[in-house]
Amino acid sequence: MIKDMHYKKCPECGAELLNWNKEKGEVTCKSCGLVLDDKLFDFGQEWREFDSDGGQSRRRTGAPLTYTQEDRGLGTTIGTKSDLYKLSKKDKDRFYRLRLWQRRVSTAIESNLRLALSEIKRIVSVLGLPGYVEEEISRIYTEAVQRGLVRGHSTEAVVAGVVYAVLRMYDIPRTLNEVSEVTGIDKKKVAKNFKYVSRNLNIRTLPIDPMNYVTRFASELKLEPKTQTKALDIVQIATKEEITSGRSPKGIAAGALYIASKIHNEKKTQAEIAKVADVTEVTVRNSYKELIDSLSFLDKEMEKARAEA
Repeated sequence: MIKDMHYKKCPECGAELLNWNKEKGEVTCKSCGLVLDDKLFDFGQEWREFDSDGGQSRRRTGAPLTYTQEDRGLGTTIGTKSDLYKLSKKDKDRFYRLRLWQRRVSTAIESNLRLALSEIKRIVSVLGLPGYVEEEISRIYTEAVQRGLVRGHSTEAVVAGVVYAVLRMYDIPRTLNEVSEVTGIDKKKVAKNFKYVSRNLNIRTLPIDPMNYVTRFASELKLEPKTQTKALDIVQIATKEEITSGRSPKGIAAGALYIASKIHNEKKTQAEIAKVADVTEVTVRNSYKELIDSLSFLDKEMEKARAEA
């Protein structure tokens, strides 16, 4: 129905007797004849339903379009395997023939997408990524296929490059090693395909913020909230002082967590932090020393922590 909450009375004569013409979308005053509006919109359902819901649902179409399917959800599916139990032998043979021909008539792009999208779904599941990230990975890979960027390259390698590109786009703290481990593609090959896809599809990614790693590493190390907060403060000040420029985000996060754990007397070794952060102990040690030397207030806090201990 037309939304009549906007007009309460006639602005000309003040009468509250208004005539709502739903067919023309007009509102007129019954007293003076003033046309208050002639372009009303009807935001209600424009159809009737005869189901058990009594027309209460707000369905307008089928499922929304999605890049996570090779046909974007517009294709026709010839039944499912659960339907076989209801069919006779003759109908079963027909069922298999139809499904076979459905696969045969698909184009090379659709065949490639069918394999790649199933691999993307697996990677997203293992990494625990949200649905919108899967949608974006699928969209970018589909664009890469349509532009012919996959030709001459391994499908799995291009998928790995696209996955890492989207992780960087959305600032999700997943390392190159993690993507390499999940996809089974060499780390250098993932980085190469990431640059290849980003260059050809004009994908712009910013350097990773070390603060994104701090929260995740602190959770895995089971550090106290106050220690995590202190590490975030250290990284924030270091970023403001431009100490993090040109440094490894994982190394900065690991160094900040090591300092924060010592300030709050939580016994975490460099080896433990290095293992969680996927860096070497040398990186943690160098980052620790650099932060201590650059931020003078940390020395006083460390001395105070030693005295209290």
